Amino acid sequence: MSLIETTKMSSKGQVVIPENIRKKLGLSTGAQFVVVGEKDVVILKSISTPSLSEFDNMVNKARDQAKKVGLKESDIKEMLGLAREHK
Repeated sequence: MSLIETTKMSSKGQVVIPENIRKKLGLSTGAQFVVVGEKDVVILKSISTPSLSEFDNMVNKARDQAKKVGLKESDIKEMLGLAREHK
């Protein structure tokens, strides 16, 4: 079941996430969020560093996708070189 609470924004734009929601979601000091806003909706999505196994899975999926579309290592090096030139 979702928890619903109300909160207020301070004059500095700070919003407090209510304690019971922080506890339920395991949020602690320094937690980072992506903030999305459109019209009267603001969404906070917590972000965290993936575990090593999650990272390995992501890398393997990316490699599989690259193979499927015929992307070669030389293509990636070329794209990185172009991206670095545009800094």
